[in-house]
Amino acid sequence: MPWSSKEKLTPEVHEAIGEAVERALAERLPVLLSEHLEQYVRGGEAQLKELSLLERVIRVEEELRALREIEAARFESLEKRFEALHREVQARFEAVDKRFEAVDKRFEAIDKRFEAIDKRFEAVDKRFEALDKRFVTLQWSLGLGFSVLAIIIGLVRFVP
Repeated sequence: MPWSSKEKLTPEVHEAIGEAVERALAERLPVLLSEHLEQYVRGGEAQLKELSLLERVIRVEEELRALREIEAARFESLEKRFEALHREVQARFEAVDKRFEAVDKRFEAIDKRFEAIDKRFEAVDKRFEALDKRFVTLQWSLGLGFSVLAIIIGLVRFVP
């Protein structure tokens, strides 16, 4: 039935409508409210899950950033250690090189001494060779002298 604002409802009709509305609301309102509240709670739970996931993601990103900073610092300290070790090793190699140079100089000096000793031995060898020649000459001279004496003695005995 079409209703216009000009028509006035009677109080009984108004009361009957109110009761019908109250009954309908009493029957349907709890169901509707529970459905809406359930949907709202589900939506809130989903939002809470999203927020907790976002919060976790943010925490993980912060931890990753902190780990990267720690890692970078460790790499810097390792690089400094390697540089210090490199310098130390270089210094030790330079010291060893200097020692080898000193040893080389000592060996050069020893080589010079051996060369001088070789020259002395060569001079001694020459002296021994000269002495050997003298002994050979002396031996021949003595041999010839004794031979001549033996011949003279032999001739003196056979010749009366």
